[in-house]
Amino acid sequence: MQNSNQRLLICVGRQIGSGGRVIAKKLAEEFGCKFMDSEILNLAAKESGFSEKFFEQNDEHKGFFHTLLNSHGRSMAMGSFYKSQFSEESLFQFQADAISKAAKDYSCVFVGRCADYVLRDEPNMISIFITADLSERVARAMERHQCDETAARKIIENGESQRATYYNYYTGKRWGHADGYDLCVNTSRLGIEKTAQFVADFIKERMKDF
Repeated sequence: MQNSNQRLLICVGRQIGSGGRVIAKKLAEEFGCKFMDSEILNLAAKESGFSEKFFEQNDEHKGFFHTLLNSHGRSMAMGSFYKSQFSEESLFQFQADAISKAAKDYSCVFVGRCADYVLRDEPNMISIFITADLSERVARAMERHQCDETAARKIIENGESQRATYYNYYTGKRWGHADGYDLCVNTSRLGIEKTAQFVADFIKERMKDF
């Protein structure tokens, strides 16, 4: 799927511990798409001339502008796209440009980073949001971070607050609200494997309209 009429663009939003990233990878394999998660940060870094770690620090949350100013001063060049206008919006725009560039060249599965908003005018874009019951998300966070339940709940609370703030700020929409996506699904109902297949079947039906 590489010509402009056949590109498939799948944008996956996800709650922490929902299994959304795993499902996104399975969708990329199923449809032969490029998997774009942290890869977007690398593309944005190349376009902007900044180190990839700068984009990692600003990834899906605000506040990075002030950190970078404190570390490097106001004289740091932003590169040819935005001259010397240094702002969070510029950093977001570099990332958005990287998403748009990848979407023009390849079929892709994008994880987070407001990709559904950036690609909102693409007729072959499908937006998915993955959730799960809180108890399961807490259990996964405990396993991943090797922490107790209290700490896991705090990781989820803080992380999702940052994601929501970032998404809502840049898109004018509400992160995780069903009316903003083509499909919202709870992995606690079918499990991750069957949910991935359910989503894949949904995408195949939607592709008939492209």
